[in-house]
Amino acid sequence: MDRLVLLGSKGGPAVRSGGPWPSSSLLEIGGRTIVVDCGLGVTRALTDAGVSLNALDLIFVTHLHSDHVLELGPLIHTAWTAGLATPVTVFGPPGTGYYWQCFCQAMEFDIEIRIIDEGRPDIRDLITVEEFGEGAVLDERGLTVAALRVDHPPVTDCFALRFEQSGKSVVFSADTAFFPPLAEFAKAADILVHEAMLEEGVERLVARTGNGARLREHLLASHSFADEAGRIASDAGVTRLVLNHLIPADDPAIGEDDWIDAVRKTWSGDLTIARDGLVVGLGGQKAASGEETA
Repeated sequence: MDRLVLLGSKGGPAVRSGGPWPSSSLLEIGGRTIVVDCGLGVTRALTDAGVSLNALDLIFVTHLHSDHVLELGPLIHTAWTAGLATPVTVFGPPGTGYYWQCFCQAMEFDIEIRIIDEGRPDIRDLITVEEFGEGAVLDERGLTVAALRVDHPPVTDCFALRFEQSGKSVVFSADTAFFPPLAEFAKAADILVHEAMLEEGVERLVARTGNGARLREHLLASHSFADEAGRIASDAGVTRLVLNHLIPADDPAIGEDDWIDAVRKTWSGDLTIARDGLVVGLGGQKAASGEETA
């Protein structure tokens, strides 16, 4: 079954006991196994979703904030130790290749010793990194991927991604402030996965992290409120809106009903509020029992 699995649903890099994990998603479409973003916890989440790590195919990174890229190297390395022997292509913004180069340098002792001692192929020969900008990213075996630069200051290379295969389409907003051009980019998509923030949780989040006015300024300038995500979905005419990269995602005073109430001001269609491990069916297929909709 083609499916979207929300592996990590939390916005921001911090993790707390019992809480959700940072951003990562699995998209299985047309026989491809695609990982979108590699926040902390992605490796374990993939295995929990029933994915064999040695089946990794394509990895996409929307931008280089740590909650989207921190576990890219460890994911690939762990897949390699699990038996990965086929090529994997990593697509990311400028700087992704440098990240991978530095990771391999840091792990050089382990890589070299495992090649010699365990007869493994050279991990550096298996991985190709393709850095992309706005526009067409991939056209291969019926899968097309396009990128749109979104508004996530001070990060300039942050990209929404649109995946299309066999008439099915999924769009990931990446991290972005309210950005009207995203509606045209997501036009008529089956699923729009859009980040979301709740105003009432911002002050408590700022107080908890201790970064004060600077963090508040960043959040308000660089992220979208839930009703703004709803406006994008309505203008785009998508089939389903999935709120993800939730800010805050681990505030005990905020529940799913709060997210629903906020987004219903601007969006009346099919709605899913992300949580770690949630499965969303694609293209009219029935989702696994773990899916909740509103």
